[in-house]
Amino acid sequence: MADGDVEYGYAFSVENVFPYLWYRKGISKRSDIGVRVGLPIYGSGLDYSRLLYEKENKWDMLNLAWSLNPNYNYDFTYYKFRQRQNKKTGALGGTAWTGIRFMYIPKGISDKTSTRIGFLFGGKPGSKLSYEIGYFHDFSSMPISYLFKSDFEAKEGDRFYEFPHTTKFGLPSENSRITGFSLQVFFNLGYSRAEKKEPEAVEPETEQ
Repeated sequence: MADGDVEYGYAFSVENVFPYLWYRKGISKRSDIGVRVGLPIYGSGLDYSRLLYEKENKWDMLNLAWSLNPNYNYDFTYYKFRQRQNKKTGALGGTAWTGIRFMYIPKGISDKTSTRIGFLFGGKPGSKLSYEIGYFHDFSSMPISYLFKSDFEAKEGDRFYEFPHTTKFGLPSENSRITGFSLQVFFNLGYSRAEKKEPEAVEPETEQ
């Protein structure tokens, strides 16, 4: 986003029961900030994005975020974006991206800590809709080889036993594999470009 550009909309995610509103604004040639407001509060948060590299239809970006939910967390994400280009006409189309994310949950729903790492991918096929899917694994809670096995159960005495995947109420804990799954769908309601300021005319000096 250019300095002064504004974009806003709403989104649905599996992390929150209700949708949340989002708002982004460019604050410089290489940076923008975002604000999210959840209903009633879960899904709310702040984030900052910084453009690191740009060449033709490709660019890399670093995003730092804080999110408020039952397992409130801090995210550090390195994104790689690519805008599709028609080989015949050269016209630019939708955007696709991948990323690697480090997630830290300082105090989750069971009062425990969770540190996660994983990958994500997303796309923006048009101007009004985009999506993002990812998974971020907590290696202290279970071996990644058991990720797709439903029969995993930590035994007393092993290093995974202190990190149960469910709370006493039967909800997914901060160490659950379900907590590491992310699916978000974004709807764009508006985009406004900043007005370009024309340089002020300088009157020529006259000889005295």
